[in-house]
Amino acid sequence: MLPFLLNRLWQSLLLLIIVSIIGFTILNLIPGGPLSQYALDPGMTAADLERLKEQMGLNRPLPIQYLDWAWRMLHGDWGTSYRDGAPVTEVIGRHIFATFILMGSSMAISIAIGTWIGIRGATHRYSLFDYTATVGAMVALSIPTFWFGLVSIYIFSLKLGWFPAGNMYTIGNETVLGYLHHLILPSLVLSLVHVAVWSRYMRTATLDVIHQDFVKTARAKGVREKRVLMKHVVGNALLPMITLAGMQLPQLLSGALVTETVFTWPGMGRLFLDSLSYSDYPVVMGLLMLSAFLTLLGNLIADIVVSMVDPRIRLA
Repeated sequence: MLPFLLNRLWQSLLLLIIVSIIGFTILNLIPGGPLSQYALDPGMTAADLERLKEQMGLNRPLPIQYLDWAWRMLHGDWGTSYRDGAPVTEVIGRHIFATFILMGSSMAISIAIGTWIGIRGATHRYSLFDYTATVGAMVALSIPTFWFGLVSIYIFSLKLGWFPAGNMYTIGNETVLGYLHHLILPSLVLSLVHVAVWSRYMRTATLDVIHQDFVKTARAKGVREKRVLMKHVVGNALLPMITLAGMQLPQLLSGALVTETVFTWPGMGRLFLDSLSYSDYPVVMGLLMLSAFLTLLGNLIADIVVSMVDPRIRLA
């Protein structure tokens, strides 16, 4: 187990370095740059721009800028926001909780509903339910998240008035029920695609396990079908789904970016778009590295859990 962990940690560290180099290079090669916001000021002269460029360290060679940024980040200094002058960690900290709530609720909905649909579709193969679930999954995968979000707002907020149209809470009603009321619609929109993916994978994994010899043996011994399903089939079918849960983290983060924008949810996705439009590169790089770290951490935890529960992988 220890060599496996050390190997994965080394790979994750290398990937983080590669992501940081690519992200830093692309951001600094984009036309305009952080000074484009100051250039819009009619009273800003070329000399003022040059002075700002020197103060922000943008007049140095790109490799030197990257090494300086990486060294400071390793020591806990993620930089200062160009937009409001606050530390990047403080800016991200104001939005990270909202994103975690949205992602966590969406993941829980996806796993619960997707697992049930997948198992029922496999145990009732070629039934009306199975065909309906298959068609529904294809439709869900084909619908853009932003379109489904806008339609949901139009129907459930504007027409029916069941849910708020956006934001995380209503001013004057900062209660737990108020937060949950605002959370329902965006979490359902974000989980739509993941329910479809999870149900398809779970159906395939369940069908693969159902036809294994140990399941046939359990049935031949007279074990009740419900016990066979819950103890022998579902437990083994969930093993590849643990890896899938780790792989869905990048999709959740990218989906949260769109969902937070549609519902004006004050999370990291909306902060990323706002910072990118303002050319606030320190915040953008901080969000990029945090997202990459969370993705690699999720995959690492999923691999560790799978290796712990599956002796075949652990022994290999």
